[in-house]
Amino acid sequence: MSADLKFNTFGFSPEILKSIAEQGYSVPTPVQSKAMPAVLQGKDLMAVAQTGTGKTAGFVLPLLQRLIKGQPAEANQARALILAPTRELAVQIAENIKVYGKYLPLHSTVVYGGVKINPQMMTLRRGVDILVATPGRLLDLYQQNAVKFQSLEILVLDEADRMLDLGFIDDIRKILSILPPQRQNLLFSATFSDDIRKLAKGFLTKPVEISVSPKNTTAKTVSQWICPVDKKQKPALLVELIKSNEWQQLLVFCKTKKGADKLTRYLCAEKIKAAAIHGDKSQSARSAALANFKAQTIEVLIATDIAARGIDIDQLPVVVNFDLPSVAQNYIHRIGRTGRAGESGQAVSLVSADEFDELTDIEHLINTLLKRKLIDGFEPRHDVPESRIWRKPKKPKKPKKPKQIKVLNSDAKNNKKTTLKNRSSIKSAGRGDNQTDGMKPPRRKFKKHKK
Repeated sequence: MSADLKFNTFGFSPEILKSIAEQGYSVPTPVQSKAMPAVLQGKDLMAVAQTGTGKTAGFVLPLLQRLIKGQPAEANQARALILAPTRELAVQIAENIKVYGKYLPLHSTVVYGGVKINPQMMTLRRGVDILVATPGRLLDLYQQNAVKFQSLEILVLDEADRMLDLGFIDDIRKILSILPPQRQNLLFSATFSDDIRKLAKGFLTKPVEISVSPKNTTAKTVSQWICPVDKKQKPALLVELIKSNEWQQLLVFCKTKKGADKLTRYLCAEKIKAAAIHGDKSQSARSAALANFKAQTIEVLIATDIAARGIDIDQLPVVVNFDLPSVAQNYIHRIGRTGRAGESGQAVSLVSADEFDELTDIEHLINTLLKRKLIDGFEPRHDVPESRIWRKPKKPKKPKKPKQIKVLNSDAKNNKKTTLKNRSSIKSAGRGDNQTDGMKPPRRKFKKHKK
């Protein structure tokens, strides 16, 4: 594809081109340039690209183009199904569909858990052209006959590797078993593990595979560094970084829900406006926190990994790993929230000595030694060692010289002969000189004469 490729090259309808222009886009991203032709041709696709490179538009735009040519959806039917691992990501995809399809006569909706199911059932009664769903809620709706798939034309798995991380593999297999075999399948993700490839081979048919970035890499627009610090000093260090750098908007990742809530209370006590977003929060609370963060009425949004794939904020300047993730690949998705669409960003990780293994895994995955910055007053008592993979190999020890054993002859048989010969020599020497080598001469034996 040429560098001056335009969206009108793909044969999109005037309505779709109008909506794209309203968003200020004229040139597709690399993943869009490679993915959209395959989708428009009805081929199965497996696409790998960094977070923030436009994957969502890469399948939404050609999907809309294909659906406007077919028949409208019948009652309780869905013509296209998009599966997402989290509520936030599902909502984000649904918003993209509304933006790009605003001038098209297509109906779409999004369903997820944590809210009442009845309104979702009512929406599905008239049928939808595009259904965006999380796996668990989709199965609930199917079991209650609220949605059917006889008319399904296209299946999209977005962030498929994340679905496996969250334990959705059984749900995905159940969903695949109830879908019609004749359909187009699309997989989009920032990373692909061996497990995902194994899953993909089970239902993709001669897929086109594209990759627009090296495996397990981070965006070059993101400046990454770590602050070694003792665990108990992390909250105070975060406050120091926010104030000294005058950060106005940052996304902070914690490992646990309890930890996210505790940090939120600490920051609020320090007069820093913050809110937490995680699985134990109600959907209304999560939506409100995300909306306030986007509107910049709160400075800090504290999230667990459940939000790593669902937060899409223009020009988010800073991401902080308050805790390093247990799964190294989640580091890529976390810091992918900043440095999007060519903008610069910072990714800062607060690392304590007990996170040495996690740090090593991350640096090994991204093949980069993260630079370190010590903050005055927060130097750790418990040092964070240098990662194993970057340690200089020790010089091999010189082999010890074998102890020299005086052996007259190495051959056992010859050695035995030599020993006997030596004994004979000693006897001979003893006969001539009683003082030889300080040894007593051998006693002479006399034969008794017979009388």
